[in-house]
Amino acid sequence: MRAFIGSHQVVSSTDFVELALGTPVELWLGVEGESEMERAARLDAARDILADNPSLPDDVSRVAAEAIQAFAPELFNVIPLSRPAGRRQQSRRNGVAA
Repeated sequence: MRAFIGSHQVVSSTDFVELALGTPVELWLGVEGESEMERAARLDAARDILADNPSLPDDVSRVAAEAIQAFAPELFNVIPLSRPAGRRQQSRRNGVAA
């Protein structure tokens, strides 16, 4: 079975990420062995992209959460930790419910 996003065939999970973000993953994560000059150029390009698209971090978070929910929903099954009793009582004394 083939998967497509728009007219682009998706071959790997990296393809899904790149097509969802509109940028290659290496732009954000870097590549092993890159020089300081290459790193500076990559970070400069990343800053330009973020300046042009300030909602990109939110979009990335949404895509990651949707992928986790679709492919590993057990990661969302968390048990809330209880707060220490002393902190809860102190907050109530200050008029704030914890």
